[in-house]
Amino acid sequence: MDIALLVLGLFLCLLGIVGSFLPVLPGPPISWAGLLLLHLTDAVPQDWWFLGITGVVALAIFALDYIIPVVGTKKFGGTKAGMIGTTLGLIIGLLAPIPGGIIIGPFVGAFLGEISNKADNKTALKAAFGSFLGFLTGAFMKFVVAIIFTGLFIGKIIENWAALNPF
Repeated sequence: MDIALLVLGLFLCLLGIVGSFLPVLPGPPISWAGLLLLHLTDAVPQDWWFLGITGVVALAIFALDYIIPVVGTKKFGGTKAGMIGTTLGLIIGLLAPIPGGIIIGPFVGAFLGEISNKADNKTALKAAFGSFLGFLTGAFMKFVVAIIFTGLFIGKIIENWAALNPF
């Protein structure tokens, strides 16, 4: 059973890294679930302080992921239409077979969202930049935390290798 929890936990940590860029997957909470599974094995001692602190970090990043793009958009004069456009642009950018779609999509989506909200080109461009900057900041934060959680996962495996090794 330990091996199954270990493999599933590693999968969740890696999925959390991917989820850092996909708006439908909450990256850090998924990576944290991988850490939780690792601590549920018999080989790794349960460290509730470790899980509690990393859980609080995962939830804080999850909340900030919704706050930062809004602040970025508002700071640059954007509206809710720009935020919706950013999200739709990201999804289309992920699905479109063009290089850089994940970067171009949110910017174009925010711009079109602001234009659809009757903004002039200059205001729409400024708001699109703010929304895009907020998206990049949130994605970067989630990515860093998911990478750290994966590193902690691997570190715990190395630390407890003797207990995990079935041979």
